[in-house]
Amino acid sequence: MISMRSARTLQQLGVTVCKRSLHHHHHHHHHDRRSVGIIGAPFSRGQSKAGVDQGPNVIRAAGLLHRLEQQGCAVKDYGNLTFEELDHDEPVGRVKRVRAVGSANQRLSKAVQDVKKDGHTAVVLGGDHSLGIGSIHGHAMAVGDLSVVWVDAHADINTPLTTPTGNIHGQSMSYVLRELQSKIPVLPNFSWLKPCVSAKDLVYIGLRDLDPAEHYILKLLGVKAFSMSEVDHLGVTRVMEETCDYLSAKVKKPIHLSYDIDVIDPSVTPATGTPVVGGLTYREGVYITEHLCQTGLLSVVDMVEVNPLRGQTEKDVESTVSTAVDVLLGCFGRRREGNHESDYSLPEP
Repeated sequence: MISMRSARTLQQLGVTVCKRSLHHHHHHHHHDRRSVGIIGAPFSRGQSKAGVDQGPNVIRAAGLLHRLEQQGCAVKDYGNLTFEELDHDEPVGRVKRVRAVGSANQRLSKAVQDVKKDGHTAVVLGGDHSLGIGSIHGHAMAVGDLSVVWVDAHADINTPLTTPTGNIHGQSMSYVLRELQSKIPVLPNFSWLKPCVSAKDLVYIGLRDLDPAEHYILKLLGVKAFSMSEVDHLGVTRVMEETCDYLSAKVKKPIHLSYDIDVIDPSVTPATGTPVVGGLTYREGVYITEHLCQTGLLSVVDMVEVNPLRGQTEKDVESTVSTAVDVLLGCFGRRREGNHESDYSLPEP
């Protein structure tokens, strides 16, 4: 942890110093927002393109830990999880690599629970978005009821029976939502999973590529969603105010932010598996996390779908990775206005 003196200094810097959160309902592990636990999840079986398993290492290599420390966070790196290779993982119905995805998410759930028990805000570096299943589950097991903010070009809410591709990274949300349980078949290596999120506690931001079944599900369940049309119409500031008002209307629950780098426009973050034109600007992408940081409720953050093999050039990869880092720094108090130490004084000639 950092000392109180440096905590005070940071407050004067305009860096949000994260006091112990004030939610008292049924969870004992109060996290300190300044203390960050990082889990690498180099997992790629939720989709078909190679390279997304390199995400955690390239994000670390871009200086994430050092830069979090520079802005006053205490950082603990839990390293990368290892996932077993499963030889006989034939499709179940349409769904591909179910066993690998099920066992990887069980492992991730356990890791997130451990990081939360240690009192940190957890950062899960992906890997593909099928990791949202285990990350949300582990978070809910550790703290109880959650709010989920899913920032993504895609809703990832196909069921195993509606999926057009069979890739689980497009189905993650359907596995964890209580309201969809009757639509989810029994799958191998998923018996550990209990649905743990209510539709009313979910908000989507940045949607622009939905399948008909997904659109139907969002309307059926009355899920709060800000598509790119809403971002254009309202502006990102209103979107974030409405998101936070909506989520804190009743009880202020811990927030799970699941951030898919493809929400940002591919002109900025091209190195990802399923880019869709017409995304957020860099500035909107970072603003979302700056705003969520101010709530004091961020408890777990996923950063997924950074795939260094999908960039055409070195510059594509660099732009994608550095944007991912900036988005994460925004979660932990980085302000673009800059800052200075409280005892700073100008040198005299």
